[in-house]
Amino acid sequence: MPTDPVADRATDAAGEPAPATVSTQDAAGSGHDSADPDASGGEHHGDVTADRRQKLEQWRSSDEPVFPTRYEGREEIAGLLTVYEGLEAGTEADGEHAIAGRLMAKREHGKIAFFVLKDGTGRLQLFISRQDLGEERFARLLDFDVGDILGARGAMMRTRRGELSLKVQDFALLTKSLRPLPEKFHGLTDIETRYRRRYLDLIVNDEVKETFIRRAHIISAVRRFLDDRGFVEVETPILQPLYGGAMARPFVTHHNELERDLYLRIAVELYLKRCIVGGIDKVYEIGKDFRNEGISFKHNPEFTMLETYEAYVDYDHVMDMVEQLVGSAAQAVGELKVQFRGHQIDLTPPWPRLTMRQSIIDACGIDILAAQSVAELQAAMKDRHLDEVELAPTWGAQVDELFSALVEPGLIQPTFITEHPLELSPFAKKTPHDQRVTERFEGFIAGMETSNAFSELNDADDQRARFEQQLADFRAGDESAHQMDEDFLEAMEHGMPPTGGMGMGLDRITMLLTDSPSIRDVILFPQLRS
Repeated sequence: MPTDPVADRATDAAGEPAPATVSTQDAAGSGHDSADPDASGGEHHGDVTADRRQKLEQWRSSDEPVFPTRYEGREEIAGLLTVYEGLEAGTEADGEHAIAGRLMAKREHGKIAFFVLKDGTGRLQLFISRQDLGEERFARLLDFDVGDILGARGAMMRTRRGELSLKVQDFALLTKSLRPLPEKFHGLTDIETRYRRRYLDLIVNDEVKETFIRRAHIISAVRRFLDDRGFVEVETPILQPLYGGAMARPFVTHHNELERDLYLRIAVELYLKRCIVGGIDKVYEIGKDFRNEGISFKHNPEFTMLETYEAYVDYDHVMDMVEQLVGSAAQAVGELKVQFRGHQIDLTPPWPRLTMRQSIIDACGIDILAAQSVAELQAAMKDRHLDEVELAPTWGAQVDELFSALVEPGLIQPTFITEHPLELSPFAKKTPHDQRVTERFEGFIAGMETSNAFSELNDADDQRARFEQQLADFRAGDESAHQMDEDFLEAMEHGMPPTGGMGMGLDRITMLLTDSPSIRDVILFPQLRS
């Protein structure tokens, strides 16, 4: 439909020239004679709200219902747009239809008016005639404000200028909007205002709502993919007596009745592995994790993670699955070639697979496995004048710093980086050819880590030794080091089969598939500073 909601402002119901505009009002503030003189919430905001409350009281004093519980016979606008797509200009269809939604724009032209009504599926113009409604009802309808929620009944028509419309024969106020929508909301430069008042963002910016609809489709596609392959979805505790499954700082809370501190989970790994021990050979969970760490364009304190565990497979099998899963999610909302932050990214499998060692050799010429200690590694960095790479206290941490600074930002096309340092991978099996690195991969797209997977460690004694090393690191001041989990170790001692496990950040996948530059664009209500 035309983007101008008053495409018919030059003609009245008979197609004759219309009188001059007497009032203009829309959600974007494009009218110069708005009934809301400061819809952005400026100095007149209180006057506008008072005026709307006065209108509400007038409505209460009438015989019209106030805040009714339902609107009978309502049809979705998208369906009507489809059914009457071929209606010819200047014609009216037989039959009555009812729609309901939020008033987004209004134009008055003497004996006729044009409203734009928006529901969850689309927008439709209302053609309103004094002749059809009568003087009193016409005046009452014109008294509505942009933002009000109303129902309208009438016949579908297409005006002589080609605008598909509902010719209103009856109407009802369903909800009185007491606050005006913001003026020129599209032009807000303070993007945090949109995040803090997301409901307004959704009302006014259709593309924002579309992002969250696509997010829902992406997550549904992920579930279908796993369900079709025999995975079982489970739910594990969010409040945990001992946080684990990742290296991160937790949020801490207190349970009064139990008289103990509990932690918001940082991962679901250790509980899903208990399911593997218990004989659920393919298991997954989609849910919130919480990490008490920094905020950036790709980090939020609470985020949505997918974790999967499959018995009797290794991380090479999981790599194949990740390629297919991301491709399936992409095709649920579009194509395998996507645009993200100015790059065209091809998600078509297979994705390149590169060891961390080789990726760093390619970036700066340093062979991390030739350096036997952190001192040798830092000496090699000094020889190459890599001053931009931060120094780290251990060999594994220094490898991670090298990779993060020199390799990760350049991994635009989907790439698997394999064989991560042992000390950074407390749940992954060592590689047969070198005990310092593990059968672990991270999937990178557009310079972001999007997945992380292991050939899971299932040797309980080895796991205990790694927990002990992590505990020593924690006592030495590393708040993100893993805790000793005796209950999990007891479960492992009952026997866990060879397992391939994977975690995937669904917020980042949604960013990628909706070309959203920040994680806060794909989280409805992100955490912000007060």
